[in-house]
Amino acid sequence: MELHSQLSRPVRPGPVLLALCGASFLAGLDLFVVNVAFDEIGADFSGHSLADLSWILNGYAILYAALLIPLGRWADKVGRKRGFLLGLGLFVAASAACALAPNLWSLIGFRAAQAIGAALLTPASLALILTVLPAERRSASVRIWATAGALAAAAGPVIGGILVAASWRWVFLINVPIGIAFLVLAARSIPESRDRDADHPDVLAAALLTTAVGALALALVEGPAWGWSSAGVLGAFAVALVSGAGFWIRNGRGSAPILDPAMLRVRTFAWSNAAMLLFNAGFAAALLANILWMQTVWDYSATRTGMAIAPGPLMVPVFAIVAQRLASRVDAGRIAALGCLLWGGGAVLIAASVGPEPAYATQILPGWLIAGVGVGLAMPTILATATAGLPQDRAATGSAVVSMHRQIGAVIGISALVAILGTPIGFDSTRTAFMHSWWSVGVVSVLAAAAALGITARTSPPERSAPTTEPAEALR
Repeated sequence: MELHSQLSRPVRPGPVLLALCGASFLAGLDLFVVNVAFDEIGADFSGHSLADLSWILNGYAILYAALLIPLGRWADKVGRKRGFLLGLGLFVAASAACALAPNLWSLIGFRAAQAIGAALLTPASLALILTVLPAERRSASVRIWATAGALAAAAGPVIGGILVAASWRWVFLINVPIGIAFLVLAARSIPESRDRDADHPDVLAAALLTTAVGALALALVEGPAWGWSSAGVLGAFAVALVSGAGFWIRNGRGSAPILDPAMLRVRTFAWSNAAMLLFNAGFAAALLANILWMQTVWDYSATRTGMAIAPGPLMVPVFAIVAQRLASRVDAGRIAALGCLLWGGGAVLIAASVGPEPAYATQILPGWLIAGVGVGLAMPTILATATAGLPQDRAATGSAVVSMHRQIGAVIGISALVAILGTPIGFDSTRTAFMHSWWSVGVVSVLAAAAALGITARTSPPERSAPTTEPAEALR
């Protein structure tokens, strides 16, 4: 394999890490920052259902998930710095277009363009960390990169709530000056790095995966309105099934599979992906359910909702550090499993507590704090552990696969939530629908915890840990 890196001057790790993690944080933030803006967007673009609005989130997450690995491989071949700058530039331009969108469907289209930029910059940023930073800095840098992604997901509603006080359009417009600053910093501080022998991306496999996940989301969100036995819903399920089967067949036969079957035979990696998909399905569903409850039942403003969400995300960095310190003494799978159970337990506690009159301190806050602890323990641990059993040259691809499962989980969780909520009439039916959604999150979190227990490797740095399984050795 021919590797090429232009290291004509010493690399300054600080600016490089700031640019790469900062841009990745922006991309991750936009998966969740619009949650609290749903009411305002719906008011501006009247006549649209919750199912329609859900595509603001799902359209982004579907393309982000499907294109992460193909675009990451393309960046490896043409130049990781070039790919990163192009992805960030597209993300910034699409953010500006979102802020100016004249209607809902143009907003969803511009969000799709945002997702393409994010899917290019995210794997390129991790690959640059693994190739241009000094070896002794890589382990800590990868953990910072992973924690930034977890913080972005958790802090999105908080930041969104603050910005929506001015206008929902600021949720997107704020990306422009910050993104331009990261562009300038990256252009000046990051050397180019490429792998001239990298495989070409499999466009057909990516298209099949996009179609499968998109059709599944369509069937779930439109089921209550169209009817579960309607031709449209059954047709969408059929398209999802056929496209999913087509993806798996193509993936197994292609020369550059998006999801390498050999990697899935590495126990730590396979169970990390399963745990991430299940955990993020519950995470996305419960996060949006809490926001919708406070805004639609308690009549909270976007700003007040954002502030109410804030205590949970504040737990994430604290307990991410706790998880890192525990990792040297406690199996990573147990840490992640505990985090999954705490997230589900927090959702169930909220379900058992909420009533028609706002009482945030007693009805939402206790469960939300427990859930925030769970995110801090689970998400960074799963992200950091996933590639521990892979060779170093597969670490970037492995992380992209985990991120792909993370976004697919979000799509499934949000779509399932929309299907469960439906269009209830009156408080009793509304409360029942929300109870079902929170209890469903509890069940999914138990499944995520069971998957996390399959993660047996400790969170050793990828460049220091020797592969512990024969499949990992076969990947070399």
